[in-house]
Order: sequence, then structure tokens, then C-alpha cells
Amino acid sequence: MSNSDNSFAATEYGSVILAPQDPEEWPRWRAGLVEWREKTREAIQYDDTLYRRPDFAWVSSCYTWHHTMLWDLAFVDAERACFKVDSFLDYGLKEFGGYDMLILWPDYPRMGIDDRNQFDHYRAVPGGLEGLRAVVDACHARGVKVFVAFKPWDTDTRREGVSEVDANVALVEKIDADGMFLDTMSSAREVHRDKLDAARPGVAFAPENAFKLDVSAVQQHHMELHGKLAPWTEDCKVPGVLRNKWFERRHQHFVWGSRTASDHSALLHLAWMNGAGVFVWDNAFAVQVPWSPHDRSILRAMLPIQRRYTHLFSGEGWVPLVQTLADDVYASLWEEEGLRLWTLVNACEREVGGALLQVPYIQGVRYFDLIAGREVEVKVQEGSAALEAVIRPRGIGAFIAVPEDRLDVDFFDFVAQQAMIDARADFRLAVPKPKEILRPVVSTRRYSKGEVPAGMAMIPATSYEMEVQFRIRECLLYQAPELEDFEFVFSNYHKPVFLKRDVTLGPYAIDLTPVTNAQFAEFLRATAYQPKHPENFLAHWRDGVPPAGKEDHPVVYVDLGDARAYARWAGKRLPTEEEWQYAAEGPEALVYPWGNEIVAGLCSDGTGGDTTPVRAYPDGRSPFGCYDMCGNVWELTESERTDGRTHFCILKGGSYYRITGSYWYADGGPQPCNFAGKYILSWSGLDRSPTIGFRCVVDLTAD
Repeated sequence: MSNSDNSFAATEYGSVILAPQDPEEWPRWRAGLVEWREKTREAIQYDDTLYRRPDFAWVSSCYTWHHTMLWDLAFVDAERACFKVDSFLDYGLKEFGGYDMLILWPDYPRMGIDDRNQFDHYRAVPGGLEGLRAVVDACHARGVKVFVAFKPWDTDTRREGVSEVDANVALVEKIDADGMFLDTMSSAREVHRDKLDAARPGVAFAPENAFKLDVSAVQQHHMELHGKLAPWTEDCKVPGVLRNKWFERRHQHFVWGSRTASDHSALLHLAWMNGAGVFVWDNAFAVQVPWSPHDRSILRAMLPIQRRYTHLFSGEGWVPLVQTLADDVYASLWEEEGLRLWTLVNACEREVGGALLQVPYIQGVRYFDLIAGREVEVKVQEGSAALEAVIRPRGIGAFIAVPEDRLDVDFFDFVAQQAMIDARADFRLAVPKPKEILRPVVSTRRYSKGEVPAGMAMIPATSYEMEVQFRIRECLLYQAPELEDFEFVFSNYHKPVFLKRDVTLGPYAIDLTPVTNAQFAEFLRATAYQPKHPENFLAHWRDGVPPAGKEDHPVVYVDLGDARAYARWAGKRLPTEEEWQYAAEGPEALVYPWGNEIVAGLCSDGTGGDTTPVRAYPDGRSPFGCYDMCGNVWELTESERTDGRTHFCILKGGSYYRITGSYWYADGGPQPCNFAGKYILSWSGLDRSPTIGFRCVVDLTAD
């Protein structure tokens, strides 16, 4: 960026125009920003038609975006098969100052475990699309907008029979969504706009933009999510200008750094100085990432001001980086029709107080500290007013100058509310570490060796160092010291990683095969079992009968509750992850049940596109004689964990289904014995899958 005589030059980090560190350079830098904006608008013949449309007026007043996992235990009640919209929004209001928009996310990192596509995952939530429409209605009743997420990388699951554009439009129209998040995309397909306007006018696009949205695309995209800001915020103390927000003041830019960051203050400063939005993500793909009290307090204080004065933050009276009177304190000015609002940030680790700004004094104007919620007694000298306040360490400040004839009861009520918010501010930096709890295993009665049920292999007690393999994705696996190391995780992204831990197992017996359709049918005849939520239960059966010729195939389309019900009837339980793995790899820790190399013909390779009989590969048995521990169906284990927001279980063995179109898909195909699949649990209708079955174990006596 530079003009013809090189009087202005700026460096960008992503979509942030970096500011000079020397305040003496700020006036020339600001003049350059103005000139660049004017020349760029003229050069690209900028058209702001979409921003002038009344149906998009809501966009500029959205300041908090919550990325909402539809399996989040704070949002979904799987037992009642419904969503807890009001309690979820109440929590957001109490802790973060309220959410202006939710992105509903139902699939990744689950997608790819079977052939259900991104739209199928929306249809399969509790209540289906009608249930989601009720969620949207409940959000709208509280002034909250709702977005769906489009994933262009989902190309190899089940196809819709219509174009991706038409499928997106149909979803938005069906649930009355307000916008579309464009995952991994830098812009929308052009045809989206016309078709969405015909179906539901006022639907906004929000590209993810791995790095930045080109300025020429701003006229088509009202919002953007900009990540990868963490390195910049660590290196630059002086807040820069968000390029696209500067270019189009009504454009909403949501700032976001690292999903694993515990300190959001630099990003909050950037948003506050730019009149921009904030991305709130406290459950990132099944990894809980709590915010500190410090950062939540900042956000609670700034949001009411942004919402009340949206006309300033989206108007033309923005002056970035005005001079302050204190070191490490930076400010922007926003003015329009006699109002002047200054947003300030304290970039240092100590409290800053006293005179912070020297501003032109205007007779008949009163000054207020909008963070503390009080009127400021100004000191006037030679036509200037000194504004005093205290800004907490790495906190924010705000002054407003209001003509006396514009002061009313509503304004003073607002100031009083800000004082109440400030009174509950908590500037502790400590972030509570979520604790992951492993569901206790309820033992079966202990069988002696002479009474082990038929069709089971006896496994002796053992103690050994167990190695677990998985592929690092955003959902990670379970809590482990290695996975708390940010550098370790992201240097191994999408690579296989091995974790080791000491394991002690008592004696047990395990089914030689996965539970078959025939065995499950016998259970149903004996018990008349019916799940509380029947969605997708035994979806491959017809009229309560297994498919002809597949009686000895593993039963699928069952969830953990269904599997546990069968196991209780049989006097058994599900194996833990450790029990399943030891039965598969044996004392020599074989890579595959039969040895250390993958060998054709020893397990299902998925070429038939379906399950196979459980004893179809006798030469692929494990050292303990167990069949089908690789490649037919994933097997549920009793290793279920929760951190209070997400719960999941570990899958073992791999399945016949493998999808390779994107590394964002879940793992599939035959897997090594030590491979662990993290299966995020949502509710029965989504958890039941054509690629997941189970086998059982019983506990043995020590003799």
C-alpha cells in the first residue's frame, strides 16, 4: 500500500494494517489511510449497495459471534432430545455480555465416520430441521442471529442430488437462518447471493479467510472471521487498523487468535480500537477453552457501548490512534453529530491512572467514563479538557462527550448499568483448567474360568506399557501432558502421534466376534427393548428383522445406550479401550491382530462397501483368537469421558468405510490395534452409525 509520491507506506499482517510505533508518525499515517481508502474505492469502483439495503442493517450491530457445537452439553439435552437455548444464552449474557450471533456447527470432526454429509448432520440433530427452526426462532426472540456453516471440502460423502448452492439455500430457507459461515473459504460462490436473495433476503456471508478477505470482495461479504492474529498481537504493542473495517465501516470484522490461547486481551484491544466484533469459542471441536475472568470482564464492559453506539462505530467519524497522555495507552476517536467517543486500551501489565486524554473543550458538553459508569470532572485549561480515569492492567477505557441537551433518563440509566458491570469486574488472569472425567466401569459378576460364557476368549491379568496412536486434529484425543503443549500439537497437525501410559488389567474374557445382527435380534425378542429415542435405531433392518443374508454380520446403527442394554441382558459389559486393545494386539503388542504388516485378505478392505460376516477372515484373528478386530466395523468401548461440555468414547478397529477426499474427514478403513478414534457423542440419532458396532467382555476371578 502506497500512494504515488511514497509519502505513505504501510505494512500488513493479514488484514491488519500495522501502525507506526512512534506517535510522531501517526498523523502522516492517518492521512495515508484516508488517501488509500479513497483511491482504492475509486480504483475498484466500489459499490456499497448491499450495505445500504435495509434487510442488512442488522449486520453492523453484531459484535459477538459464538461458535456453537451442537453436541455441547451446555446447548443440547440428549436425554430429552432438545436444545437448551435460553439457558445457553443466559450463560452467555452473564459471562460474556451476551451473544449477538451463533454459528450452529453439527459435524466436523465427526464427519466421515460414515457417508452422511454436512446437510445430513443438520437433519439428524434432535427434532431435525424443524427442531433447528425452533432453535432459530428462540434465538430471534432474544435478538440473536443464527448462521449455518458451509464446508466446501465435504465432497466425497453422500451427494444431495442438487448443487451445493441449492442445498445451502434450502437449508437456510428451511430453518430461517440469518447467515452462512464459509468454512475455509475466502469468498462465496457468486450464484449464492442471487439464490439466497430470492429465497430469504438479508442473509449475510461470513468467510473464514485463513489470512484475509480481499478488499474487492468486501462489497459482497458483510462479515469476516480473521484468524492467525496471535503472532501479530505478540509482536506489536500499538494496535493497528483492520483494513476491511477501515475500508467499509459497516463491514463487521470478528477478531480471533489461537483457539488454545488463554489470554485474549490483545485481540480485545484490537476489536475495541477498531469498533469490531469478537469471536467467542469456549468449546473448540470438543476441547474446552475457558476464558479468564479478566477477558470476560473486558468483553462485558465493551459490548453494551458498542451496541448502543453502533452508529458511531459504523460511521465515517473514525480517527485511529489519537494522542494520549500516558505511556502504553492508545486511543481511537469516534464522532458524529456532536457526539465524541474515545475508546482506550492499556497495553501494559500495570494499572494506569490520572489524565489520559487532552481534548478540545466545548461549552455545554459533559464528559463521562463509560467503563466506570460515572461522570468525569474535567480540568479545563486554555480551551482543553483533561480527561482522567483508571484503566486496569491490560484493560480498556472509554470517554464520551455529550451535549447537555442530549442527556436524558435513558442515557443516565445506561451509565448506571455500566457502573454495575464495572462493580462485578474480575481481573484475575488465571484460567480454570477443565477436568476430564472417565466414566466408571461397572464390573460384571466375576466368572470363574470354568463358567466363561461360550464364544469368549479368556485374557489373563497383565501390567504393561500401552501405546496409543491417533491422528492429531482440533479435537485432540483425551487429556495428556503432550497434548497440553501447543507447539507439540501444531507441529504434528494431522500426523500420527503416539502416547504411552502404564496399564494394569485384571483377568477378563472377551467376545470372539462383534455382536451380530442375529444375536441382537435374540436380545430384542427376549426383552422387547425399545430405546427412548428410536431415531436411526437399527436403520438397516426392515420390519424389525435383520437384512436377509446378514444375520452373521456385526450389528450396527446402535449407540452406547443400546450396546450397554444388550450387554446387561447378556450378563456382560463393554470392554474398556485398554481391554479391547490388549485382546487385539496380544502380549507382543502386534501392530495388527495377525502381525506387524497389513496383509490383503486378512481383514475387510471395504471394497464391498458394506459389512462382512464376523468370521469371514479366520487367518486375521488376534493372538487370543478374536475375530474381526480390524476393518469391519468400529467398535464402541466403555472408555467414555466428559469435561462437562463434551462427552466422547473411544472407538477401536477401524471400519469398512474409508473416505479420502479431505484430511478434515474422520479416519476410516482398517486401523492398527493401538489406534484410538475419538467419537464425540451428541445424541442417539447422530451417534448411531452404519460403521459402528460392539463386542462385550466379562470379568473373571483371579484363580
